[in-house]
Amino acid sequence: MDTRLLQTFTALARTGSFTAAAAELQLAQSTVTVQIRTLEKALGTRLFDRLARGALLTEAGHRLLALAEEVLEAESRLFAAAGEDGPVAGTVVVGAGETLCAAHLPGVIAALRGLHPEVDVHLEPCGTVGAVEGLRAGRLDLALLLEERVGHPDITAERIAGQPLVLLCAPDHPLAARRRPATWPELAEETFFLHEQGCSYSDRLAERLQAVPGARPRLTRFGSIEATRSCVTAGLGLTVLPHANVAESLTTGRLAAVSGPALPAVSVHLAHHSRRRPSRAARAVGEQVVRHFQGPADHP
Repeated sequence: MDTRLLQTFTALARTGSFTAAAAELQLAQSTVTVQIRTLEKALGTRLFDRLARGALLTEAGHRLLALAEEVLEAESRLFAAAGEDGPVAGTVVVGAGETLCAAHLPGVIAALRGLHPEVDVHLEPCGTVGAVEGLRAGRLDLALLLEERVGHPDITAERIAGQPLVLLCAPDHPLAARRRPATWPELAEETFFLHEQGCSYSDRLAERLQAVPGARPRLTRFGSIEATRSCVTAGLGLTVLPHANVAESLTTGRLAAVSGPALPAVSVHLAHHSRRRPSRAARAVGEQVVRHFQGPADHP
């Protein structure tokens, strides 16, 4: 059934006048007459008595009015669910490296629970390669990438923040108390515990150490930031990590910052597939991610 017929029916029932209903619906009076006749024919019953003083609902018309209003309300809810009205709801899968998952995304989820309680966020720890593959396969809705630049033509990426990096050692390590900044040749003689290959800032540090002429730095890679941090805390070597992941350890004295060459901040990009329009829930998550990184706690 064409629901426009029901709209005309309810308008005529409310106004009691073909002229008034036509004005309200911005239709010709003849169109209102035709639509009411069409509806009566489809239902097999007379809905109005046409009197000199106006149109009055018949007994059948009274019975059908409430049902017609329910149908129109259901239609309104259907369009709202498909459009931009109503509560934001749904599941959003976000891919991100362990660095960001551990330090930032819990805060994003906590804020979303207050703003959009019907949005569920699932986190999938992954590096850049896994995140790009997940976006392409439709397994991920959004991804956070720690990369200087994202050069995939089918991935739309927006730089939303920078994460400052810290060169770290144990508090009793010789470099912890040194006032003179360590040089690259000196650092290349140390043992480093770095995050797994594919981690942009770890890869960049490894390349810089290996570029020192004649140097053979001892590099051990871990898939876990906690394992990396534990080795450094035990005095076994050095590492580099985003400040957000070690702020508490630096404050409590479990780790110490090494004075050395300046390390450029690593960029954070929010990414999605270029040919997929993010859902309202995904857009809400993305907005909260940007708000979180660009708030007072962010260090550009």
